[in-house]
Amino acid sequence: MARAKARQAWRLAHRWLGLSLGLLLLLSGLTGAALVVARPLDAWAHPELFRATPVTGEVQLDAIRQRLVHEFGSGTTLTFRPPRVAGEALQVFVRGDAWHGTLHLDPASGDELGRRGEHEGVFNFLFELHATLLLEDTGRAVLATAVLAYLVLLVSGVVLWWPARWCHAVRIKLDAGMLRALFDLHRVTGAALGLGILVSVVSGAYMAWRPLSAWVTQVSGGVARSAPALPATAAASQPVSLDAVVAEARRRLPQGQLGYVQWPPAGKAGRVRLRLPDDPHPNGLSSVYFDPRDGAVLAVHRWHELDTGARAYTWVYPLHIGSLGGPWQTVVNLLFGAALAGLGGSGLVLWWQRRARPAPARGRAVGVEGAPPKG
Repeated sequence: MARAKARQAWRLAHRWLGLSLGLLLLLSGLTGAALVVARPLDAWAHPELFRATPVTGEVQLDAIRQRLVHEFGSGTTLTFRPPRVAGEALQVFVRGDAWHGTLHLDPASGDELGRRGEHEGVFNFLFELHATLLLEDTGRAVLATAVLAYLVLLVSGVVLWWPARWCHAVRIKLDAGMLRALFDLHRVTGAALGLGILVSVVSGAYMAWRPLSAWVTQVSGGVARSAPALPATAAASQPVSLDAVVAEARRRLPQGQLGYVQWPPAGKAGRVRLRLPDDPHPNGLSSVYFDPRDGAVLAVHRWHELDTGARAYTWVYPLHIGSLGGPWQTVVNLLFGAALAGLGGSGLVLWWQRRARPAPARGRAVGVEGAPPKG
């Protein structure tokens, strides 16, 4: 009796959490799977934005910076992504008072190839929908909360799937009607891929909602490392060159591959990000902070010296986007995204179809209350 009551409680938790989150899971899975292929497809479809004249040596950034500061104002954050392979365009992510978006530039000449606003283009739309549900910080918090709900869904699903006879564990009956086949596919997929999907869900929430990393640092007993504040005065008598800043950052971390160069708004420290050889993060999380008034180096943060919460990003980010394990992990991430969407969609369909059928027909189709028929 107690076992039957416990199973009923798990069933109710699974059903109503699934109904509450079904559309969210479907949306997250579909957009996540789409993003795996959207970026390369975007570059293929718009070569005029992403391909440019190959440049030899260092890309000269300071003249471009001066021009963009004049256009967008001194309160604008400019984040440069120099080419990493021959023939790539230089990208500049602009966050200003009047405009947010990405500029695509020829790295050799600095000429503009095109620009996209923050909300323009299919890729940007998919990314915002996947990462924030188009709700900014509110959407990030919702996605983080959904992780706990998914964990309950996973545990309850495994409890309900756990077979009395293991010959039925991965059995999918295709000759007993569509509803039964969908039910079997739902339970087997959830049991087989549930943990992998959980990794994708947790890693996505970790990146989307910053308080999680602060909590990890606090629990581990560490202290968060933040960007240094600017000193009260600067020593320079002439404007700093961004190219000189990048050269100094390379000197401080000579093995680092240049990832991003961030020119800050007035009153903030600038940042040069580099990827050291042992850093799994594809963009690098080692940073050289500088004073934009005189170019003085304020701090050097190597990735393995960061606090626990920040250091976790070196693994979480490549794990989530599929770059940690190379092409095979990209395929696996695509599979997990499709499976998550399938679980959300099939759960909703199963509930709707069972609700629309008379009770005796439901029992014949998928067993009593969703349990697989005996035999």
